[in-house]
Amino acid sequence: MKCYIGIDVGTGSARAGIFDENGNLLFKKAKKITTWEYEEVYREQSSDEIWENICEVVREIVAQSKVDKKDIKGIGFDATCSLVALDENGDPVSLSKSLDNSRNVILWMDHRAEKETEFINKTHDKILDYVGGSISIEMEIPKILWVKNNLYEQYKKISYYFDLPDFLVYKATGEFVRSMCSLSCKWTYLSYEGKWDEGFFKKINLDDLLDNDFQKIGSDIRKVGEKAGTLSEKAAKELGLEAGVSVAVSMIDAHAGAVGVLGIDLEEKEQLNKRIALIAGTSNCHMAVSQEKRFVKGVWGPYYSALFPDVWLNEGGQSTAGALIDYVVENHSYYNELKKMSLERGENHFEILNDFLYENVEVVDYAACDLHYLPYFLGNRSPRSDHTLRGSVVGLTLDNSISDLAKKYLAVIQSIAYGTKHIIDELNKKGYEIDEIYLTGGAVNNKLMLEQYSNITKCKIVVPKEKESVLLGAAILGALSDSEDDFFTLMNKMSGKGFEVLPNEETFLYHGKKYKVFEKMYEDFMGYREIMGDK
Repeated sequence: MKCYIGIDVGTGSARAGIFDENGNLLFKKAKKITTWEYEEVYREQSSDEIWENICEVVREIVAQSKVDKKDIKGIGFDATCSLVALDENGDPVSLSKSLDNSRNVILWMDHRAEKETEFINKTHDKILDYVGGSISIEMEIPKILWVKNNLYEQYKKISYYFDLPDFLVYKATGEFVRSMCSLSCKWTYLSYEGKWDEGFFKKINLDDLLDNDFQKIGSDIRKVGEKAGTLSEKAAKELGLEAGVSVAVSMIDAHAGAVGVLGIDLEEKEQLNKRIALIAGTSNCHMAVSQEKRFVKGVWGPYYSALFPDVWLNEGGQSTAGALIDYVVENHSYYNELKKMSLERGENHFEILNDFLYENVEVVDYAACDLHYLPYFLGNRSPRSDHTLRGSVVGLTLDNSISDLAKKYLAVIQSIAYGTKHIIDELNKKGYEIDEIYLTGGAVNNKLMLEQYSNITKCKIVVPKEKESVLLGAAILGALSDSEDDFFTLMNKMSGKGFEVLPNEETFLYHGKKYKVFEKMYEDFMGYREIMGDK
């Protein structure tokens, strides 16, 4: 039987999974990645360490699964949309104030390029229409401009910039292939026209990127689902595989998750207008696709052929989701007691909080009726598109019991779900008819979260059979690079439904009221900011 390897580099780890041709996961392995954090907004990683970790986990999954190397026919890569810099020899160039060349990756969540982001957005260039009206601080062009403005000696040494998933393809094949997914979504590549906008780069003082047919940022640009090349002898030796294995054009990690779920029971493309993929992790990503070009203010896109060939993608996101839940729980005064309970019972601490709510409240949704969060602790990615926004909380007491922690835990989950509702509402105003959420990521294991997402958005939640949907999505890319099957046919074949969660209509009125509070908290925050004015 043919097998395919999916490789996923998330914010904190490098993972690999080996799948058979029907999408069954045979074995997986993960290894943590080092992140350097300093001065609040700086987040850096090492491309060398990332590649070494990938090689280690791939060698292990092949050995543990006992799959014959000759049966591995394709490899797919996905990763966070982080910026990688190399010199003319392919060696790392530091993007850090430390000038340590091993620190040559600016992580997606790094917010150093605030001034550059504002400068680019003040141009009001037409290209910004394709990123929801304003470029995000998390995208690559503001980061490159920051390097030019702040680390010019380093900037002069850089011959190649990569989005992290494209760097992995380069390491595997030696080819300078870039993905239409990464370049459209994070680099302002005009995929619908098949070109870079030279005028835009001149306007933002990055016209040197035009040299040699945009060689520094990408001249060989291919659609997802295509083949990027084959595994080189060097990479094969490092990965413990055979040279010549087909390597797919890469994807951003969240987008691979969408590939892993949106094909479930898909009979015709028109069904996609009612579906959204929610990839729930440290941050949340929302992927909706259409055969029409739709501009949605504050939502990234429309991007052509960035997720599936020849369709348009709109991408909404929340900068903090799982990270915010962790922050609220871990900073509560009862957290140490919760950890003790977790060890004693052998249960995840979220399971303990869920059990407490289900056992002590008749309708769990109502438990946080007087407690409200505005979840913009790291700004808002969509649809407000303002990285300067901040979070707030209303309804605090002096209680420091497990009851108070459970209510805060519930309230912050609800606030994140209200943010998802906000994104879906804006998409539906522009022609989508979304009433189904295909959800993957950490939330699939949390009953409470699934129920809150469903009740608040009024959508059916579909949880995939294979919960490792991001790895599966990467493996599907690997399979496509070795197959003549249609993208949608292969997605359908390799993915499947696990179970559904339906919304509880009895909670709709309640959540309608809380959603009004959610909207009012934003208005109030902006009012406070206006009162304070300039410092």
